[in-house]
Amino acid sequence: MAYFFLRLLPPRPTFPHDGTGKEMAAMKRHVEYWHRQALAGSAIVVGPVFEGAGAFGMAVVEVEDQPAAQALADGDPIIASGLGFRFDILPMPSIILRPPAV
Repeated sequence: MAYFFLRLLPPRPTFPHDGTGKEMAAMKRHVEYWHRQALAGSAIVVGPVFEGAGAFGMAVVEVEDQPAAQALADGDPIIASGLGFRFDILPMPSIILRPPAV
């Protein structure tokens, strides 16, 4: 198995603060998709990162290889929405995980 950092880049630097109704509906489907990936065990951590006047999304995933990471990104409804979002996919040669909380 391999680890990858996925960075979801929004269509503009001020997103999500100026998100349209259509964009926010697509984001709801995006969140539901990543919840399913977490439950399935592919996504280790997923969430927004606020930076400056906007934000980007991030996920750390554990998958077989780069094509599998690409398939996760391609399967995200936010990409299929055609609203201008895109992923950067970066390999992580190793990770350190804390033990599960008790």
